[in-house]
Amino acid sequence: MVPQNMGSETNIKLPFSFIFFSLIALVLSQILLLVNGQLMADGSFRIPAIWSSAHLLVLGWALMIAMGAMYQLVPVAFLTKIWNEKFGFVQFYVTAIGIATFSAMLYVSPQNALIPGVVTLIGIIMFLVQMFMTLRLQAKPNILTAFVGSALVCLFITISLGITLIYCLKTGIGAEYYHSIFKSHLLMGVTGWFTLLIFGFSYKMVPMFSLSHGFPMVHARYVYGYYTAGLVLSLISFFSNSSSLLKIGFFLLLAGFSIFSWHTTIIINKRLKKKLDKPFTFSLIAIGLGNAIHLAAFILLWTNSFTTLIGPLVYAYLLLWIVLSIIGYLYKIVPFLWWTYKYSNEIGKSKVPTLKEMMNEKIIIPVLSIFIGAVIIIFCALALKTAVLFNIGQFILSIMFLIIAINIVRVIKK
Repeated sequence: MVPQNMGSETNIKLPFSFIFFSLIALVLSQILLLVNGQLMADGSFRIPAIWSSAHLLVLGWALMIAMGAMYQLVPVAFLTKIWNEKFGFVQFYVTAIGIATFSAMLYVSPQNALIPGVVTLIGIIMFLVQMFMTLRLQAKPNILTAFVGSALVCLFITISLGITLIYCLKTGIGAEYYHSIFKSHLLMGVTGWFTLLIFGFSYKMVPMFSLSHGFPMVHARYVYGYYTAGLVLSLISFFSNSSSLLKIGFFLLLAGFSIFSWHTTIIINKRLKKKLDKPFTFSLIAIGLGNAIHLAAFILLWTNSFTTLIGPLVYAYLLLWIVLSIIGYLYKIVPFLWWTYKYSNEIGKSKVPTLKEMMNEKIIIPVLSIFIGAVIIIFCALALKTAVLFNIGQFILSIMFLIIAINIVRVIKK
């Protein structure tokens, strides 16, 4: 079963522009990490090379992928057209230029990254305007609107805090709050923007890809309530230096994620599709991994090891929850977008390939299994500060990312 309205609302060139840019950024981020493996293994995360690589991965790949996906999925999820497609193309070029120059400047001269950062901010604000104007057109807001809208607010806070960090670095003003701002920037970007966004769209895509019907949605309200409350309390704790507030915040984040995991299980159990597609299965595995990392972070918060392991945990959260989720969904979305664009008008007139023939799913299990293994190796290397182990894991991971990127690009040749 294929939703007939998906892919008919947005010019396919718009989401694909974001996707192709993101794949280039992904490959470059992995090259930078591989070259600077010794620094990562030593626990040196706040250095120009790592800043540049992290922002290429988070902004250049994950953010641009999310933006491209939203241009395609928002019309489907909220049954409304994108507010202004021409504005969307302008926003793409501004954001792409901003991210490329910002990441380069972080590597070359971080103190001069303010102007490229502002350009990136302008591109993101343009995207926020596009999305909020689009969501305003929705006939009846629902819980998905709350997730996506809150995720967009977190995105704005994240990029604003990032610009503030550069301003502090350049001028020295507000230096006493630098660490609090940095932790807030990380929290809002990773657990705020990305997690809330994945939660929201998962409530649309999980039932769609599993053909599930007749499931309750009341759990989503608790997911939203607990998780956003956890974000707010954790944010306040960074500036108040309250360990008790931080523990409560982390508990609420864990509770919200756990309810989401449980709710996803309920939805899957209501499916009509007996055998789930391989890429989608890995998106579900990512939910379990994300939940496990939340639990580990909460437990470690009560120990003396939290400070030592927070860097490796953030890395694992980014790769095993956010990146793995995106890749799993991307392997479903990209073939459908291209198939709809190229073959939807040819049905009944000539022989057209099936959706399964658009993407080589045979490599999914080995590639993503090795991907998970490589991330675990890198996590251990970061925790133990072992450069050799890090280089081995990062080399394997870089190859997997390259295979994933090539496999996605090859879809347009079908």
